[in-house]
Amino acid sequence: MLPTFATLVAVAIFVTAGNWQRARMEAKEALRAQLDAAASTAPAPLPKSVADWSVWRFRPITATGTFDADHQILIDNKVHGGNVGFDVMTPLRLDDGRVVLVDRGFIRAGQSRQMLPAAPPPSGSVTVRGRINLPATNYFELRHEMPTGPLWQHVDVRRYAAATGLPVLPIVIEATLPAGGDDALERDWPAPDLGIERHRPIPRRQRPTGKRRQGSENVVPARY
Repeated sequence: MLPTFATLVAVAIFVTAGNWQRARMEAKEALRAQLDAAASTAPAPLPKSVADWSVWRFRPITATGTFDADHQILIDNKVHGGNVGFDVMTPLRLDDGRVVLVDRGFIRAGQSRQMLPAAPPPSGSVTVRGRINLPATNYFELRHEMPTGPLWQHVDVRRYAAATGLPVLPIVIEATLPAGGDDALERDWPAPDLGIERHRPIPRRQRPTGKRRQGSENVVPARY
């Protein structure tokens, strides 16, 4: 009786885990479809009075304003095309008074970390064309001190606002086209890895055609 009960409990656990995996996969597939649809829309001016920026994630937008070079930062430990470097993050003071961080692109590191690369933003009024993204909030770092210089480990708009006093929006614009003199920066923003494949059930192996050799029975999937 006890082995039978244990078997039933194990089966129930496996079925529950399998259903959870499938639900997670379907939810992420729906999110992927939503993001793909957003990315395919025509560019629109950066919206105002947004209650939920997540519905605007990856939407192409335009924003006009002036770059604030004094509060530019570099995001460390970035890799592009096999080269190590930084993402150049510059606040854009919009014509309507708001401030938004713009990831202007990637720049390669120099020969020494004591000599950070120069990436001055274009001066005067510029129109940025890019897509909206939401910075990650669940990042890991060894030290939690507030950065005091231009080199940052992560994009954290709340910490950035506290450090600079700028009331930045809770988003980042990833520039997709050069604005003014940004031609030297590299911009190739990948789609997010939502981890859909981690939740996809492993299919049974296809039954081979023709005569089957002894010991070549189909393998039962290791995951529901």
